[in-house]
Amino acid sequence: METTLPLPFLVSVNVPPGLGGEKEGLNREEVSCLGCVFFEVAPQTLDKILRFLGRHNTEFQPYFDVTRLESRDDIVTLLDAGARKVFVKPQQLPDFSEFGSRVAAVVDANGASQLSPATEHGLLVSGFDQTASYAVQLIEEIKSKKIAPLFVKPVAGTDLENFIALTTQCNAIPVLPSTGLSSTAQSGKLAVSKILAAAWKSDRADGLIPTVVVDEQETALGLVYSSEESVGEALKTQTGVYQSRKRGLWYKGATSGDTQELVRISLDCDNDALKFVVRQNGRFCHLEQSGCFGNLKGISKLERTLLSRKQSAPAGSYTARLFSDEKLLRAKIMEEAEELCDAKTPEEVAFEAADLIYFALTRAVSAGITLADIEKSLDAKSYKVKRRTGDAKGKWAAKEGIKPAASVAPSAPVKETPDEAGSDKITMKVYDMASTSTEQLDESLKRPSQKSPEAIMKIITPIIDDVRKNGDKAVLSYTHKFEKATSLTSPVLKAPFPESLMQLPAETIKAIDVSFENIRKFHAAQKEEKPLQVETMPGVVCSRFSRPIEAVGLYVPGGTAVLPSTALMLGVPAMVAGCKKIVLASPPRSDGTITPEIVYVAHKVGAESIVLAGGAQAVAAMAYGTESVTKVDKILGPGNQFVTAAKMYVSNDTNAGVSIDMPAGPSEVLVIADQDATPAFVASDLLSQAEHGVDSQVVLIAVDLTDAQLAAIEDEVHWQAMELPRVDIVRGSIAHSLTVRVKTVDEAMEISNKYAPEHLILQLKDAEEAVDKVMNAGSVFIGEWTPESVGDYSAGVNHSLPCVATYGFAKQYSGVNLASFVKHITSSNLTAEGLRNVGEAVMQLAKVEELEAHRRAVSIRLEHMNR
Repeated sequence: METTLPLPFLVSVNVPPGLGGEKEGLNREEVSCLGCVFFEVAPQTLDKILRFLGRHNTEFQPYFDVTRLESRDDIVTLLDAGARKVFVKPQQLPDFSEFGSRVAAVVDANGASQLSPATEHGLLVSGFDQTASYAVQLIEEIKSKKIAPLFVKPVAGTDLENFIALTTQCNAIPVLPSTGLSSTAQSGKLAVSKILAAAWKSDRADGLIPTVVVDEQETALGLVYSSEESVGEALKTQTGVYQSRKRGLWYKGATSGDTQELVRISLDCDNDALKFVVRQNGRFCHLEQSGCFGNLKGISKLERTLLSRKQSAPAGSYTARLFSDEKLLRAKIMEEAEELCDAKTPEEVAFEAADLIYFALTRAVSAGITLADIEKSLDAKSYKVKRRTGDAKGKWAAKEGIKPAASVAPSAPVKETPDEAGSDKITMKVYDMASTSTEQLDESLKRPSQKSPEAIMKIITPIIDDVRKNGDKAVLSYTHKFEKATSLTSPVLKAPFPESLMQLPAETIKAIDVSFENIRKFHAAQKEEKPLQVETMPGVVCSRFSRPIEAVGLYVPGGTAVLPSTALMLGVPAMVAGCKKIVLASPPRSDGTITPEIVYVAHKVGAESIVLAGGAQAVAAMAYGTESVTKVDKILGPGNQFVTAAKMYVSNDTNAGVSIDMPAGPSEVLVIADQDATPAFVASDLLSQAEHGVDSQVVLIAVDLTDAQLAAIEDEVHWQAMELPRVDIVRGSIAHSLTVRVKTVDEAMEISNKYAPEHLILQLKDAEEAVDKVMNAGSVFIGEWTPESVGDYSAGVNHSLPCVATYGFAKQYSGVNLASFVKHITSSNLTAEGLRNVGEAVMQLAKVEELEAHRRAVSIRLEHMNR
């Protein structure tokens, strides 16, 4: 069957975030790799669907049955948000003629109308039962009318293998429930790999199908072959797995380390070739080039160059200044945009456009944005059906002499109003507890889902094993590979650290010293003055005393980033606790050096060494020890998904004998604000966490605010966000963030305690009084003059919260504190009288548990006393 769909079927899934459920059938990652999904939308699930589209409208190709929606505006909003096709009631079709192929009708397989509502844009036949009396006649009618595209959705409990065979005969696209599918052969489920293998056409005797491997920019990396088994394994692991014509399954990167994360699988239009879209780590080709068809070119090559220059540009160079000086980069972008507008000849336009693209992409790279992110944004825009007026804004229109549509022009350029911001306004979804159920709010407050660790574990496990077996040599090889620091000959920088590695501006040293002293004071105050001692009964004295953990490993993310604050937050309490050995680990820069701020902090806290590595290799080196790296007893500190997975792995390995703080999660903040709160302050607190990453979540609980007061905060969020260098990241975060309107502080605190935020900010008139009501939070910031930023850097409290507080862990755990670096030991000290007093109870319980040696340890002593 030829089709314009990337797969010969759709996967019917539950309302997000279910995506088929995680207990049976396909999981979210497997559905993502297929991409073609089908939802049934109801009024009560519309908001969830729209939030899903806001995050994933380019990740999936979503199709919707909207027959339960009565409002035309709701359906148009779905199309605007990225729905590829919606299926409406036949009588609604005339209302959507302007949207062409993106709207078709849906009919009930047992209905009287049957296929008559079909148009050139297709038809959905829903509720098809191949065992029903109407089935044979309907099949014949389908074959005779040759409707394309025709989608057929079966009733529950259908034999999917027979159903697919039937739809193939009819040249129809089956809509298959995800709960009935699996990635590979599984009892009671139909394997997706089997469906694909049955659909593709191979001209090879061995049945293998050619597979084009491309990156997210659709640049061809190479040509390989796939089998039913390899496709199933690729889906199962979400990695690049292919079929070698000589050696069986080929797990790409298993030996070279140039691994792949599978993004999407698709078939070509006539089913005789597969395409794998992957995120390539390293290069695809075994030669010194990115792909088997040669190196990158054009914008993809420019992106790779800029990423390299961001890491290695010499300090003070023009390139380094572009990445560090926002004003310089802004000026260059404006300059090149004007030169492009002034260009006359085709050659000049091409030259100036290239210059503008260079500086625009520099801006994107400096903000952590990839070409794939940009292309996703472009794709998302292409599906929009609601159009803005197209007028130029503010000073740009004035500069070109363009008059606004209104009869009276504004007297001076001002911040754009919400109307001017239009559909691009950065705003949070608002829920009013007066009309929102507890269940709806709980669903809305769910944290953004994180990727399954299975694929990550397959990458980090070989690295950990390599470091455990080969020590320094393995650590160095990974640092050479991942950090490009090929000049390094040792994986460790030992104390005392050379002064030359700590050359810093005086103002930076002062800032670190002030923060160091405040953090030291606060954590020193947490020391236990004396052991706890209690006489539980006459002659029975129980006590508890603390001792520092002897050797701790502190992971400090680094490389191109400068994070002295994390080094301070981990190193100072370790020093105060009295840990004998403090080992830092941080990825070096490409020249082999560590950022001087981190070296200076390591010197101040008395660290014995800095491991010059990042990722799983650094964690493994500290967990198991190497020739040069001291083995530690506990590893603390934040990191990316590979660091987190490695920490979890070693903590579960009894051979490592190491504990960790907790797995890390995305950052989050919850702000409670009343009518006395300053809108600009509230907005700045929300944005300070939203800029961490697109998976961050921020929540505002508005206590008895008027519509105008809430609008003022919303406007500030938009205006301030538009001024941020990481505005695109903020957009992603705000897309799954929300505002909750309540009447009282008590109501606000109830929601906050249930959510258990990492950071809780109280912008209330009587903020201090509200602290007594806080039950669950990582860290609390009280009053309008206490932004969360002071806790991140210099106030004295510890900012190492994500590893324990996000995802609601603040209900059970504390953030990093002095106790994180000590262990508590208990002791018992009994006199003869004490043993007589407690002995009978001990012997009776030992008898109940049938532990005779336990009982005799007491009875022998008592008999000795009696003699």
